Amino acid sequence: MAPHRVRVDALAPEMTLGPREARHLHVLRLREGDPVRVFDGQGAEAGATLTLLDDARAVLTLGGRLTGAAETPQPVTLAAPLLKGDKLADVVRAATELGVWRVQLVVTRHADAREIGEQKLQRLRRVAEEASKQSRRAVTPEVFSPIPLAELRWEGRLFVAQPGAAARLTDHLNWEAPVTLLTGPEGGLWDAEVSALEARGAVAVTLGPRILRAETAPVALLGALVATGV
Repeated sequence: MAPHRVRVDALAPEMTLGPREARHLHVLRLREGDPVRVFDGQGAEAGATLTLLDDARAVLTLGGRLTGAAETPQPVTLAAPLLKGDKLADVVRAATELGVWRVQLVVTRHADAREIGEQKLQRLRRVAEEASKQSRRAVTPEVFSPIPLAELRWEGRLFVAQPGAAARLTDHLNWEAPVTLLTGPEGGLWDAEVSALEARGAVAVTLGPRILRAETAPVALLGALVATGV
């Protein structure tokens, strides 16, 4: 069985974890001397040894650096609309597994919700952290507080999933610059919203002939990106 993976703030010769992670290591029945893997969420990963474990803390001693899971040639941002219930957590989890570097929440005209509480935002960040552990990524995507869609800024290319669009993602994807992907809420993106983004250089792309649910569309678009084989 592969060693348990632990997120740390930074790789250091000795790293101390707080009570929450210490309790989790107890549940896993880890003992002093057991090997673990540590990663900083920014791409660095290494082996480590659990040298102390009690109810209040766990101390890890750094070992050799490791090569983490392959990442995309350029950073990928998912611009995701606010969704009700647990749908947003499902999107963040899948997006992390599929390789995004960051998730920027956006408020659109037809958004299912207009705001998100701090508690839910922190939960989404925990979901991203757990998904990065599970998928063996050394990168944990940051989940940013929502902004109005009109305030969205991006580097490189922005691809917008829009029913009826003729262009395909793979026709325009060249990995020469960072990539941002945007999908709409349950009610879809307003035509004027898409037009405004296109006027700023965005490219509207198709997800096929069917209308997808708001929580399915980002996974489909990221899947198309991952399928390029990078």
